[in-house]
Amino acid sequence: MQPFSKNRPFPLATCLILFLGITCLSFVAPESRKKVVHLFNGKDLKGWHVDVPDMDKNPALNSPFIVRDSLLVSLGEPRGHLITDKIYRNYRLEVEYRFSAVPGNCGVLIHASKPRALYGMFPQSLEVQMEYQDAGDFWCILEDITVPHMDKRRGPKENWGTTEGKARRIINLTNGSEKPLGEWNTMAIECQDRNVKVWVNGELVNHGTNCTADRGQIALQAEGAEVEFRRVDLTNLSY
Repeated sequence: MQPFSKNRPFPLATCLILFLGITCLSFVAPESRKKVVHLFNGKDLKGWHVDVPDMDKNPALNSPFIVRDSLLVSLGEPRGHLITDKIYRNYRLEVEYRFSAVPGNCGVLIHASKPRALYGMFPQSLEVQMEYQDAGDFWCILEDITVPHMDKRRGPKENWGTTEGKARRIINLTNGSEKPLGEWNTMAIECQDRNVKVWVNGELVNHGTNCTADRGQIALQAEGAEVEFRRVDLTNLSY
């Protein structure tokens, strides 16, 4: 066997193998970076913090957010938010949830920033509604977003706004996307730059553009009804 020399060309077969190997690596690398982050680990609320205004006044109050039977549970009262410690941008968030007892209200807040910015309760954010039979509505909380036919879905333009007393609700595109009470629903929220898409049980229910924020914390609500979450997963869409 001849020793390797920098002046000696690689055999054709060797060059072909190297080329194919590099090509395959460049093809699979983006997929390999789509790592799913389990924001809820099934054991505790590590990575989250609770913001409940009533607990400031009465520290003896129990938190409305607990882990029970490997589920993240929002008890609904006292009202407030469970907020990620980290800020996220360009991601797909998937949550599996159900109203375990009676139907009611809850929501996922994206691009959350300033705490208690609205009514001394809600952080500045864009809410993706989970209220029973209204899942997928947008609620603007000192952030805004644009959707097609907004005059029909938000009301008269002169009433639009993001603060108290303004038309902050943008109704979703569909009816009947949710499963019967007690069954598990899947909500997917895709945030890419300033665009936001929402699916409920695989059906596209909302799509907005020109959101006034493109990053922030993620929050779950306690808003009067008990809701169980068995999965809160985030996939990074940035490469």
